[in-house]
Amino acid sequence: MILGRSKAGHDIGEIYVILKEEKGNYLLANGKNRTMEAPKKKNKKHIQLIKNLPDRVNEILPEDDKLTDLVIKRMIRLYQEEENCQKQM
Repeated sequence: MILGRSKAGHDIGEIYVILKEEKGNYLLANGKNRTMEAPKKKNKKHIQLIKNLPDRVNEILPEDDKLTDLVIKRMIRLYQEEENCQKQM
């Protein structure tokens, strides 16, 4: 699973889970206002990919790879916590 950070638009800095790629765009969800049922469509060049996820984030992925909005919210929250811890060091 890949996370991405918005580089442009009104949602700049927002972290999303990339659900799908289609024709130069990503379909994104954050589990709150952008759910899996209503993902955000955003141009690829406006998303910075986050490929190296902390182990804590990878551990909460379900074994059957079935994502839910709750799992997405947890992944993003854990990533932000890890990112904040690294900044404080």
